[in-house]
Amino acid sequence: MPSSSEPQIAPTRLVAVWLLVCCAMIFAMVVIGGVTRLTESGLSITEWQPVAGAIPPLSDAAWQAEFDKYRQTDQYRQRNQGMSLAAFQYIFWWEYVHRLWGRLIGVVFLLPFLWFLFSGRIRGRLAWRLAGVFALGGAQGALGWYMVQSGLAGRISVSPYRLTAHLALALIIYAAMLWIALDLLRPRAGAPPQTRGPAGGALALAGLVFLTIAAGGFVAGLNAGMIYNSFPLMDGRLVPAGYGDLVPWWRNLFENVAAVQFNHRLLGIGTLAASLAFWFASRRAAAGYARALVDAVAGMAILQVALGISTLLLVVPVPLAAAHQAGAVMLLTLALAAAHELRRERGAARPSVGAAKDWTART
Repeated sequence: MPSSSEPQIAPTRLVAVWLLVCCAMIFAMVVIGGVTRLTESGLSITEWQPVAGAIPPLSDAAWQAEFDKYRQTDQYRQRNQGMSLAAFQYIFWWEYVHRLWGRLIGVVFLLPFLWFLFSGRIRGRLAWRLAGVFALGGAQGALGWYMVQSGLAGRISVSPYRLTAHLALALIIYAAMLWIALDLLRPRAGAPPQTRGPAGGALALAGLVFLTIAAGGFVAGLNAGMIYNSFPLMDGRLVPAGYGDLVPWWRNLFENVAAVQFNHRLLGIGTLAASLAFWFASRRAAAGYARALVDAVAGMAILQVALGISTLLLVVPVPLAAAHQAGAVMLLTLALAAAHELRRERGAARPSVGAAKDWTART
């Protein structure tokens, strides 16, 4: 590895492309995870074997052994009693692909990271940032098994709290990796980036999108989308009956099915309103690529609400629900990209201290 006394080697576009490939894989992972939850496949593999588990059953006896393990779970006894081996194989493959894809993400991240590191293409602060991302990825794998464990004893599904934490950490890793890639592809020049105005608004919007997705995690964890399949009213009421029935009150935010669905609706509509307000306030101040991103945020927000309402009215068909989850991640992506570009654009528009001194000297 080059010594720290040598000059910093600028990260190449290849590093950014590698990170974007990892982002695309995480994007797909979120969708695969959503389908795994929708098909109730997550408890079909009852053991965590990071290495040996990469090999699926290859014989009838191996399949029967896996099925026998699943038949010891409460989910099988209470919900899937009498399930055929073929039906078990269907849910097994979804969970298997989910876990295998996670392993592939780890390999696709780690091996190029080590090569870039030892070849000197990444170093210093960038190397530490990427090492931190890898550490979060390892924590995500452990959290995924911790989530599955919650459904293997005394429950017929995983804990909504752990499910939402697993989803939230995936989004944090995705956002961190995307931001680093954008830093490499669209580096700022001159003055520090602008963090107020349109750029700050885009970051706040990204935070709201993240919160809305997290609320959707509780909807998924409680199967809350399967009831109150009307819009805009819920069982003929704006605020559903029983919204605050649980004690203490905060449990309603996470465990009350009616409240969880209502809150997700409210956050979704609020995100749409915030996106349109951001578009109205920022479009004239943005130009070129930044303006295109601002427009894309508003358009994606409208599409995402349409997908959400359609998913609800049609009682959560898997393809539509998966599209809704993908739309949420796309909206988060666009909001982050808009924030990054607006910070860069507004920062570049302001002269740095050194540039201002040069201009003063010349005049």
